Amino acid sequence: MYQADNKRYGQMKYRRCGRSGLLFPVISLGFWQNFGGINEFETCRETVTKAFDNGITHFDLANNYGPPYGSGEETFGRIMEKDLKPYRDEMLISTKAGYDMWEGPYGNWGSKKYLTASLDQSLKRMKLDYVDIFYHHRPDPETPLEETMDALACAVRRGKALYVGVSNYSAEETKKACDILKGMGIHLLVHQPSYSMFDRWVEDGLYDVLGAEGIGAVCFSPLAQGLLTKKYFNGITAGSRAARGTFHKQDSLITEENIEKAKKLHELAQERGQALPQMALSWILSRKESVSVISGARNWEQLKENIGFIEKMEFTEDELRRIDEILK
Repeated sequence: MYQADNKRYGQMKYRRCGRSGLLFPVISLGFWQNFGGINEFETCRETVTKAFDNGITHFDLANNYGPPYGSGEETFGRIMEKDLKPYRDEMLISTKAGYDMWEGPYGNWGSKKYLTASLDQSLKRMKLDYVDIFYHHRPDPETPLEETMDALACAVRRGKALYVGVSNYSAEETKKACDILKGMGIHLLVHQPSYSMFDRWVEDGLYDVLGAEGIGAVCFSPLAQGLLTKKYFNGITAGSRAARGTFHKQDSLITEENIEKAKKLHELAQERGQALPQMALSWILSRKESVSVISGARNWEQLKENIGFIEKMEFTEDELRRIDEILK
C-alpha cells in the first residue's frame, strides 16, 4: 500500500496564486497526453506518486485528456482510489471543459449545460466530490460570456469547485470574464496560458491584466512541445509531430531556425549548470505573474529532471539579456 514520503515538503517551492490564500508548487503535473487509456498504468501511477512524494501537489486535468477522451481523468481516479485518497486535502486538483468531448450540440464550447454536465462527469471519473479549480478551457465566440461565467460560479455555489479559472483567453477576454465574475461575488483565481521562450504572447497585455486583477498564471507547454529540449537537435525526423505539423498549434514553432536558437540556449544553460529544459522552466518563473509551470512528463525520470530547475531559478540581468538576444 502506498505511503507518502514524510519529507515530501522539504525541497519543493510554492508560490501564492494572485490575490488569494492558495499556494501552488512551482511545477505541476499535467495529464494532457501521457496518462490516457493507451498509456501503461503502472508508469502513470509511479509518475503521480513520485510527484507527490516530491512536493508536487497540483495535478492538472481536463475532460478530454487522454487519449481516448476522459481516460486521463479515469487514470487519475484509479490512482486516487489506490494510493492518494488519504491525502486528498493535501492536493490541488483541477479540470477543464470547453473543447469537444461528446457528440451533439451540448458536448463542446461554453454553454452552461455543457460545462455543468462535463464537471459532473469529470468528478465521477476522478472519484472526487469536488475539484479545487474548474476552468473554462477556451473562449466561445457564440455563447454569451455571462452564461459561461455563470456556469463557473454555479460550480462554486454547488460545492463542485472551490475556485475558477480560464484558459487560452486573450487579455481583453480575461478582463471581461473577471469583471463578470466580480459581479457574481466570485474571484477569477487563475489563467492557464501557453508560455515559453518561443511563445511569448502573454507579454503583450495578458500579464498586465493578471497583475492588475490579482490572477495567477499556470503555464502550459513551457518547453514548446519539445523544442526546448534536445529532442530536435539532430533535425526534424520524418513521422514526428513537428514533421506532420498537425498535432498542436505550437508544432509550428519547431523550425530549423528555432532549433538553432535552442542549441544556443542549451549552451547558456550549460554555463548555468542546468539542462536546457530546467533553464526554460526557470525563465518562465522569473516573471512574478507566473505561479507554476505544467510538466507533461512521460515518466518519473523525465519529471525528476524537470523538478531539478528549482535548484537554480534566479537569473542575472546579463543572462536575461543574452536569452533575449538569442531569441530575436
